[in-house]
Amino acid sequence: MVLVGCHVSIAGSIDLSVGRARERGCDAFQIFSRNPRGWRAKDLGPDPADAFKTALSVSGLGPVIDHMPYLPNLASPDDAIYDKSVAALTAELRRCGLLGIPYLVTHLGHHRGAGTEAGQERVIAAVNRALDDAGEGDVMLLLENTAGEKNSVGSSVADLARILDGIERQGLVGICFDTCHAFAAGYDLRTAEGVDATLGEIDDLIDLSRLRVVHLNDCKGDLRSGLDRHEHIGLGAIGEEGFRHILRHPAVRRLPLICETPVDERRDDAGNIAKVRELAAA
Repeated sequence: MVLVGCHVSIAGSIDLSVGRARERGCDAFQIFSRNPRGWRAKDLGPDPADAFKTALSVSGLGPVIDHMPYLPNLASPDDAIYDKSVAALTAELRRCGLLGIPYLVTHLGHHRGAGTEAGQERVIAAVNRALDDAGEGDVMLLLENTAGEKNSVGSSVADLARILDGIERQGLVGICFDTCHAFAAGYDLRTAEGVDATLGEIDDLIDLSRLRVVHLNDCKGDLRSGLDRHEHIGLGAIGEEGFRHILRHPAVRRLPLICETPVDERRDDAGNIAKVRELAAA
């Protein structure tokens, strides 16, 4: 038995996401709490927040994971973009608190040529500042590994460990592991040995207790391609056998698994969730 779901829309009203998650057969699910493609966000008042929490309580689903919008870049060397990014992260942590959402996933961004170490330092300072500015709360920020694209920060387990070590409020940060990103960055998840080695590295450098969510996505690109292109479960380069190995690992089976896969003529969200359950039972 695994806890699996997908990313669902909040269109119309944020509480409607709960019904959409149920329709797709989710156990857990992920949302954007706001428009992910802009800097501005509508204020989240008590009425929609209460409606969301009520719908969630009745549904029995969870946990819910919130994802940061696309524009913030916590590693940016541009001070204007950086300050807006920290403000967006702070605001999103507060929104999660209002909604009763335990986890906020964030990409770490791109250093834009300033260098990996400089990018890491910017991310560390951004997270420390945002956690302080957000005030008291128990929302956990999850740092997501990246796909190894040019100038990206956080593509390796060692990168994530370096950043985590610099965070002051250690109890409020963990990681979200994306299988597509990891494969594209060079972690071979097609074999049991590769899966064991990858999760062993996380345990050695970070501690598996800090791994809280898995983004379960196949990859359109080859190993070490640096291509952040998600594919249906089992239909990409990781393949069904790779996902069987991933889903057999005890550290993965205990976590919420969120599919961020395409919706097209081959398969929809419900189809990918069903495929995960099928492979987990094999």
